[in-house]
Amino acid sequence: MPDTTFTLSRKVWRQGRVSEDSDQVVEESPVALVYNGISHAVMMATPADLADLALGFSLSEGILADADQLIGLDVVARDQGIEVIMEINAEPFAALKQRRRNLTGRTGCGLCGVESLEQAITPPRQVTADVRLTHEAVQLGLQGLARAQMLKTKTGGVHGAVWCDAAGSIRLVREDVGRHNALDKLLGAMVSGKEGREGFVLLTSRLSYEMVAKAAACNVPVLAAVSAPTALAVKQAEAAQITLVGFVQTGRQVIYNGEFRFQEAQD
Repeated sequence: MPDTTFTLSRKVWRQGRVSEDSDQVVEESPVALVYNGISHAVMMATPADLADLALGFSLSEGILADADQLIGLDVVARDQGIEVIMEINAEPFAALKQRRRNLTGRTGCGLCGVESLEQAITPPRQVTADVRLTHEAVQLGLQGLARAQMLKTKTGGVHGAVWCDAAGSIRLVREDVGRHNALDKLLGAMVSGKEGREGFVLLTSRLSYEMVAKAAACNVPVLAAVSAPTALAVKQAEAAQITLVGFVQTGRQVIYNGEFRFQEAQD
């Protein structure tokens, strides 16, 4: 499996002087997701935690209804990139063949391969998981976010997605050059580790429609991020009964909907 970082020399200009040192940059590789011999998706991703990426993508994109439909998985390095070869049950494979498309994804591309406007915006799944949080729990998650992102510390070039328990302690972290990939990796890891839903997801990216849709598909009750939401993300989160929290910064966060999950809102 390829390393996730590459060390190179660089020249740095600072206050009129040029110096030379070394830097670690994050690797980016084409990753093909192959289902029962059919290549369905190709995306640029950080070549780590690819089994989590494949499972999370399969669930968040509705290819699999649950993890038990995934029979086998192998990660194979090729000259041109990496293939994640999956064997899935007959029922989801038949459905996949019906809507088969080959979507060559760019980093941050969320709707590649959608064939019509009707397919672009679909009603989200209703979230049934629930949790009660305090604002302090979200702040605690934010405090641990930088420490948890080891690859970002090395390279500065990746997004992060973390799963925090209801008290705000980080239980899982995944990183990737793509924000969608980071979330899919986290969702896959949560399912593989049999994590419960008594907690929340915290992202380093903005809150877009696609991120809300992925969270809803995987029954995540609270989605928070350090940046802003889009208007469509807020609408979709409300429809899915997801608590959406944006602009999570030290001493401040904004609840856009689902405030009933915060204990302070009930006092």
